[in-house]
Amino acid sequence: MRIAMLSYRSKPHVGGQGVYLRHLSRELVRLGHEVEVFSGQPYPDLDEGVRLTKVPSLDLYRETDPFRVPKLREFRDLTDVQEFAIMCAAGFPEPRTFSRRIAKVMAERRDDFDVVHDNQVLGHGMLDISDPEKVDLPMITTIHHPITFDRRIDLSQTRNPWRKVTLRRWYGFLRMQAHVARRVRWILTPSEASKRDIARDFGVDPARMQVILLGVNDNFVPPTKPRVPGRIMAMASADAPMKGIATLLEAFAKLRTERDVELVLVTRPAPGGRTEKLIDELGIAQSVRFASGLSDDELVALMGSAEVACVPSLYEGFSLPTAELMACGTPLVVSRAGAIPEVVGPDGECADQVPPGDVGELYAALTRMLDDPERRERMGVAGRRRVEEMFSWRAVAQKVAAAYEQVIADHRSAGAATEEER
Repeated sequence: MRIAMLSYRSKPHVGGQGVYLRHLSRELVRLGHEVEVFSGQPYPDLDEGVRLTKVPSLDLYRETDPFRVPKLREFRDLTDVQEFAIMCAAGFPEPRTFSRRIAKVMAERRDDFDVVHDNQVLGHGMLDISDPEKVDLPMITTIHHPITFDRRIDLSQTRNPWRKVTLRRWYGFLRMQAHVARRVRWILTPSEASKRDIARDFGVDPARMQVILLGVNDNFVPPTKPRVPGRIMAMASADAPMKGIATLLEAFAKLRTERDVELVLVTRPAPGGRTEKLIDELGIAQSVRFASGLSDDELVALMGSAEVACVPSLYEGFSLPTAELMACGTPLVVSRAGAIPEVVGPDGECADQVPPGDVGELYAALTRMLDDPERRERMGVAGRRRVEEMFSWRAVAQKVAAAYEQVIADHRSAGAATEEER
């Protein structure tokens, strides 16, 4: 098959969309399919054999200059004007404006592809792609989780009334995403938890959704060197309340008063943001280290160096880093939230599960884990075994390819029925 994969942003190492895009496209190519990725900034890292076509936005949220004001010469068309205007009104424009750009691109290249895969863009332009009166290409959509959860958690963590107003404006794109989700032909999602939440929050018929678990890359393996005593690590967007980093920092601060431990966070915090401020308030700056921009090999080495890893999220649609840590044989303490229990299995087998947002329970679980090397070893081995049995990118690609074939057949049948009616 000739596959077009669409993603409005594809950050390579942090955030599920870019990671999903890279590994799935690679395995589809290995299965003999042709894959071309269309993405806005930040662009993905892709493997050999996968083509990248850049669909540039104004890149208003680049890490070196977020919420920037573009120069006049950067505006190319009305879509660019719309993108900047929505940002100025405190909204997030990228899903909407990327979908408009990519619908035009697909109209020009409709004969180049057999199927289009929307990686949670869910903009109005996506409906044009599958519309028989417009682009008329079969399309499948992946929704990792409904961003309604991010909105609820962000609002619950904010007391400033004006901040609540701007957050509601920022998440204004969710009404559009729900509208599009209810109208697309077939949705893939990585967990039963996400499937339930999409059905409830977006009003999607569960019969139009299929759960396909995510995979773990083969380079995530247990370490050959000894782990660093007292090292705890977590992978999360430091300033996103949904990731629960504040809960982890408070639990770590209690641990730090009793023992020699360090915390490594794989993230880049906003300068002067809530995470940096909390670290200063807790007096743990000397014991917390940030790591970002890591290569795959560096990330695997870091995961394998920790005695314990923590996933303190308040919600996850799957949590690929959790599975990657299990592949490295690293014992876990995780929140009992979203799809995380689906990933780690029964409580106490590969991970200790604690209530999300509970500092005391997280502190107690980390203490038990650090004090029991035999338990850490047993959990690490169980986690590695679970990944080998359940999480393979090749198996994911085979199931996704089968879903493509079904969507193509359904699209052709619908087109034939329309022709007969005429």
